[in-house]
Amino acid sequence: MSKHSNPAGAHVVHPRRHREPATSRFEWRVVDIPRDVTRAEARSLLTEQAEYGRWELARSQKFIGGARRVWLKRRVMRVERTDAA
Repeated sequence: MSKHSNPAGAHVVHPRRHREPATSRFEWRVVDIPRDVTRAEARSLLTEQAEYGRWELARSQKFIGGARRVWLKRRVMRVERTDAA
């Protein structure tokens, strides 16, 4: 097994597929779910992302072979310093 291969049943998380502009209000995460992951397992994975990472579902895509790709987004909280002189 090479260092880049995934064991069966593992999902792949890509933080970003493209570069967003600096003024973007959202942060994006793309999750690839293989076809051998059950629907219940995929749902629990996405539920954990939503509860603990504050991600929300933006888009999902199901491929002919049964694999799924899910786009998650969350609002970026930009905080400016108030004590700068």
